[in-house]
Amino acid sequence: MTNTDDHLQAILKRTRVIACVGVSMNPVRPSYFVARYLGLKGYRVIPVNPGHAGKTLFGEVIRPDLAAIPPEAQVDFVDIFRRSDAVPGVVDEALTHLPGLKTIWMQIGVEHPEAAAKAEAAGATVIQNRCPKIEYQRLFGELRMGGFNTGVISSRI
Repeated sequence: MTNTDDHLQAILKRTRVIACVGVSMNPVRPSYFVARYLGLKGYRVIPVNPGHAGKTLFGEVIRPDLAAIPPEAQVDFVDIFRRSDAVPGVVDEALTHLPGLKTIWMQIGVEHPEAAAKAEAAGATVIQNRCPKIEYQRLFGELRMGGFNTGVISSRI
């Protein structure tokens, strides 16, 4: 499926709980500010990073892996901040341990066609090489102040 604006917007509207794999506790790292931004937009963001497991970030306990997220968290979206070669393992773990999974999103520069095909065959929507923060801002008219042509007309000032 092509990632039309309507398709991406529908994904971002239906999402409730995001597991952010590879999140950093360093506020200058992209994974930190993307996760923080998504939390500020109303998503529950569950941080996943084995190097910081047990610590708290954005009011959530950092999990060592996706298997450690309790089922009642109802994760429906996995945001992958890992190298492309780590994607198959993340996808396998997500498909095994997250029964409500609807979306696997690979950040800018992250792609893995085989893992994407496996996730899609299991019923998940897969987005590769894009950032949900950028797409949210673009699709919901928040990038206009930065000089970006979002294609969204708004009367907000």
